[in-house]
Amino acid sequence: MRHEFRLPDVGEGLTEAEIVNWHVKPGDTVTVNQVLVEIETAKAVVELPSPYAGVVGELLVAPGETVAVGTPIIAIETAGTAAAAAAADLDPGVPAEVGGGGDPGGAPAEPAGAKIGEAGADGRIATLVGYGPRPGTVHRRARRSAPPAPAPQAPEGSNGDRVAPAARATTVPLAKPPVRKLARDLGVDLYTLTGTGTGGVITREDVQAAATAPETVRPETAAPPTAAALASTAPAAADRREPIRGVRRATAEAMVASAFTAPHVTEFLTVDVTETMALRERLRATRAYADVALTPLAFVAKAVCLAARRTPVVNASWDEAAGEIVYHGRVQLGIAAATPRGLIVPKVRDADTLDLLGLARALAELTATARAGKTAPADLVNGTFTITNVGVFGVDTGTPIINPGEAAILAVGSIKPAPWVVDGELAVRTVCQLALSFDHRLVDGEQGSRFLADVGAVLTDPGLALTW
Repeated sequence: MRHEFRLPDVGEGLTEAEIVNWHVKPGDTVTVNQVLVEIETAKAVVELPSPYAGVVGELLVAPGETVAVGTPIIAIETAGTAAAAAAADLDPGVPAEVGGGGDPGGAPAEPAGAKIGEAGADGRIATLVGYGPRPGTVHRRARRSAPPAPAPQAPEGSNGDRVAPAARATTVPLAKPPVRKLARDLGVDLYTLTGTGTGGVITREDVQAAATAPETVRPETAAPPTAAALASTAPAAADRREPIRGVRRATAEAMVASAFTAPHVTEFLTVDVTETMALRERLRATRAYADVALTPLAFVAKAVCLAARRTPVVNASWDEAAGEIVYHGRVQLGIAAATPRGLIVPKVRDADTLDLLGLARALAELTATARAGKTAPADLVNGTFTITNVGVFGVDTGTPIINPGEAAILAVGSIKPAPWVVDGELAVRTVCQLALSFDHRLVDGEQGSRFLADVGAVLTDPGLALTW
């Protein structure tokens, strides 16, 4: 029996995803819950497990192609009989792959009677997380480079170069999304590489070595070319086009929606953080913080949570449909993180309930997970306040755009020595610039100013937090 596994909605109503890397090939035997493919959505890289036990018959979508939720992506041949399949479709309690004797390797059906990736009686597609749109509402995106000529054309390689059909039929190169991006940026075709990582996985070093490999050595007797000759033979630098998708598309849509929906106001404050940095050094020398990466961002996060208690409206949302302002009971703190896939904003849940040590540990885990491309889609939504640390790039300040659905965002600039007046005397102090953008529908100038001043006050004198 042939079963087609359809691309599921892996969370939060996503409508499409890019096929990044197949973990199986035609002819492979697969079991239920074995990882079939790695996909990239607008929010995260996700591994999809198999809902069937059987043999891979066909890969219906090539790596690099973006398809809509509900599109068949792989065909799996199973050993079940037609009668058993009919019974499985009619009876939600019958496993999807049960034969006459009840194969223990079969996959249980979804509660609604539909197998994962297939449409149920109500027309919705059963998915791994949530439900996708009805099949009639999605359409497969046309291939980006369909050849106009009738002659057959070789498919695209992993970096956009054409490769021979025979090469495409071989095993798909194994490489993580950051490595694939590096290959695209450097113009390296992954199909030409042999991975040196575990199990033949292509590593960053493999890609970099291929990109820097020397050309054929020129004989020593040959005269060196003149500048004019080099200029005449050098290939013209071609423009490079890259489809707008994944994190970049989601970020663009969110920023446009925010900029044209929420009236932004940005205020700036330069803060003397000398005492906070001194406290950081003292804490790092204690046993409790010995194994924790205690960054300045942890102190900023704690200051934000304390200040939000005194000005709750910065932790609120504007609900246009209901005509209400929603004051959130907890701070779901978003931390903007630059990753190989682009900018994402994972959340520290209930950040206001954590002490400084808890925040430091949560930030370290959040950052490591984001950089590894393993942030779950559920960790990227439902934030109430965001911090973006532009200081790590050596930038002093900026005017951040509010995350949609939130009331404010705080940008933290670089922390560095600067001349400062202390008790009427000029001194060198450690300073940092803060920039707060807030939604003026929600937050008045007085409220935004008070909140920013409170954050600055805690960073200037950490002991002040004991009095709040």
